[in-house]
Amino acid sequence: MRHYEIVLLIHPDQSEQVPAMLERYKNSVTAGGGKVHRVEDWGRRQLAYMIQKLAKAHYLCINIECDNKVLTELETGFRFNDAVLRHLTVAKSQAETAPSVMMKAVDREEARRGDDSRRGDDSRRGDDSRRSEEPRRAPQEATS
Repeated sequence: MRHYEIVLLIHPDQSEQVPAMLERYKNSVTAGGGKVHRVEDWGRRQLAYMIQKLAKAHYLCINIECDNKVLTELETGFRFNDAVLRHLTVAKSQAETAPSVMMKAVDREEARRGDDSRRGDDSRRGDDSRRSEEPRRAPQEATS
């Protein structure tokens, strides 16, 4: 069996169905004798270019180990599912189980959002709140 990494772009209006879709794909892999090594939900992200007049999509990344028959079945399912805007399958030399670089960025982003909400109004002040408290000088008037 070979290792694969699959990245899916899901229509943003179908974000609520993502867990059910993931479960269906995982069941398909395990029923075919394969293994699911990693599942990452990267959430809604901005697209690099418009796809079907959409600027955002829901991103998923799945690392699996399966045979060619199961992979063909999955890709056929992606192709005929209207909710899947794009899919990319990459063959890997070994199983990837550690969090991806993208997932680490998503975690940092969520942590940053959590910090901003805990700070309250102070986070909206911008960089001025971080500057040292210097007395401001009045602008000098031009004398002629």
